[in-house]
Formats: sequence, C-alpha cells, structure tokens
Amino acid sequence: MASQAKIEVYSGDYCPYCVRAKSLLKQRGLDFIEYNVQQDPDKRVEMMKRSEGGRSIPQIFINDKHVGGCDDLYAIDKKGQLDAWLEA
Repeated sequence: MASQAKIEVYSGDYCPYCVRAKSLLKQRGLDFIEYNVQQDPDKRVEMMKRSEGGRSIPQIFINDKHVGGCDDLYAIDKKGQLDAWLEA
C-alpha cells in the first residue's frame, strides 16, 4: 500500500535497528526520507530537538508526529495502528 504520508527516518551507518526499521517501511511499500545523523551533525541536532531529547537512532516521524525508534515502529505495526498513523 503506497502512501502519501511524510515519513522521516533519522538514521546512521552500521545501525541494525535502522536497517530493521527501514526494512519494515520498504516491506509495506512506504517511501521515506532518510537523514544520516552521523554524516550530518546538523541533522542530529534537529533530530534531538524534534524528538525532545532522543539520542538513539533511528528516530522516526510520520506526518511530523514522533513515532520513536525501531521497536516503537514495530509495536505500532503489530497492533495494526500503522495505517492510522499514515492517514493522520
């Protein structure tokens, strides 16, 4: 199911949680914007501000609403709530 939702993933190199989160989004056929916070320090500052202090990666946003990290994304999907987030 393709979506018009704006999905943003703040990630980094060699991060297994980032790989898992992006894999789930790809499996669902969802497009996302990826920001590598290890290569762009300004994006790390932006990520921490938007996530209210979140330092770990990934930090995921759907339609400017903070999802959290990889485990949070999988939990939302497992509960069947991801579609509601995409429509919000």
